[in-house]
Amino acid sequence: MASFKPTRIQTYPKLGEKVTEDTLYWKSYKPALQIKEFGAVTKIEFSSLPPHNYAVTASTRIHVYGPHSQEPTRSFTRFRDTAYGGSFRGDGKLLVAGSEDGIIRLFDIKSLGALRQFTGHSKAVHATSFLSDGFRVVSGSDDLSCRVWDVASSVELSSFTEHTDYIRAVAPSKLNPDLFVTGSYDHTVKVFDVRTGSSVMTMQHGHPVECVLLYPSDALLVSTGGRYVKIWDLLKGGQQLVSLKNHHKTVTCACLSSTSNKLLTGSLDRHVKVYNSSYKVVHNFDCAASILSLAIAPNDSIVAVGMTNGVLSVRHKKQKEEKEMLTDRRRRGPAYRVNVKGKNFGPKQYDFLVNKPAKQHLQKHDKQLKSFEVSKALDSALEAWKRSSKPEVAVVVMMELNRRGTLKNALAGRDEASLARILDFLLKYITDPRFSRPLLTVGDIVLDLYQQVIPQSPVVERLLQRLLELLGREAELQQEFLQVLGILDTLFASLNLRKDVATLAAPPVAQGSQLQAA
Repeated sequence: MASFKPTRIQTYPKLGEKVTEDTLYWKSYKPALQIKEFGAVTKIEFSSLPPHNYAVTASTRIHVYGPHSQEPTRSFTRFRDTAYGGSFRGDGKLLVAGSEDGIIRLFDIKSLGALRQFTGHSKAVHATSFLSDGFRVVSGSDDLSCRVWDVASSVELSSFTEHTDYIRAVAPSKLNPDLFVTGSYDHTVKVFDVRTGSSVMTMQHGHPVECVLLYPSDALLVSTGGRYVKIWDLLKGGQQLVSLKNHHKTVTCACLSSTSNKLLTGSLDRHVKVYNSSYKVVHNFDCAASILSLAIAPNDSIVAVGMTNGVLSVRHKKQKEEKEMLTDRRRRGPAYRVNVKGKNFGPKQYDFLVNKPAKQHLQKHDKQLKSFEVSKALDSALEAWKRSSKPEVAVVVMMELNRRGTLKNALAGRDEASLARILDFLLKYITDPRFSRPLLTVGDIVLDLYQQVIPQSPVVERLLQRLLELLGREAELQQEFLQVLGILDTLFASLNLRKDVATLAAPPVAQGSQLQAA
């Protein structure tokens, strides 16, 4: 008896989608791993040193995760109120964070102890970071001030009060330890120099600024706020280079990919967008809730997203070693190993290896097709479409039923609800050029089967009327397209004819001129 072959789901490219190296690169990430935190995840930051642990700030805690751990390896819970802005020092040994009570706390990663407390802000501190020298900390607060602190003595070194609204973003320069950038709800982005005690550059973002980000060269600055992502050229005095408006809601966070130098932005519209060097969107990650924080590992191996529902979404990149192992395993075939009395024996020269047939794991619709339950198989395929909004499975099952000659049996004998579901599917995809041919066959069979009983159901009659109107409009469009194609063919033919006539009528000037020149 021949074994049952499951239906092969075809992959159809989306209309207008271009497959490039960038899209293939960002699609090589594994499905997201979901980790539940105690509250909204407001900040994620990776350590710059291997193994690139990352700190997650949520509610009154900061958790530090390893690159592949699903449970925190370290936890910092000495906060009386909500914690904000947990950031690593360059060497990965210290962690600084602000809080709702205005106190900035400094932690030792190894001992988990609180080393210092910086007090001086009168309101919540949402943004904290180490300056590039590692000996000073900069903070931005809701009291409209940003301050610089000495790590060793906990003394306030400088205070800047040029902003007129909450300061929610801070980005230190990696090349100059005396420079840092702040973003405020007063719609401005300022570059401060600790040596001068004031700002040296001001840019008008036009919306409350949620995030600022410096490129490694310190030549370009990214600011996000409202629906806009803006790029500024600091070498030209803060001149605006690009203004991007690809998100539908407020853009809350941004980060840079170290290896490919790509820009990633996250928004309340639940999308993470990846931009190439020309600031065109090359990929998009979808999330389950609004995004508050975003970070990518220094080697691009992990993309971590924090959301308002307290879920941390972590995507790992497939490693080359994994792909090579899978390829070698397929090439070698099944492993041969026999355990006898605790000893391992390998295959001998004249041994025969008998492979057991691998157990076939079938989908629900394939199991029903195998049992010849054609109506149930079609229902299962339509249920899968409702869950995933992907029509490929349902279309492939319909094509398989038509190939077997049982499509009419699968569509017959249906009640109002199941027939309405089929008509709803046809309404949505019958004009899609990828699926129109098999779905037109399904529509013809439905009309033949239920032509006499359609008036008995107002729901089915209304859906069928919409389907007929849709097909009528589609036929009219195709007729107009054919007329346009005919006109274009006539024009092209007349142009080619004129060219041929002009070529024949032209005198042989070139040959005569050559003879005269000779």
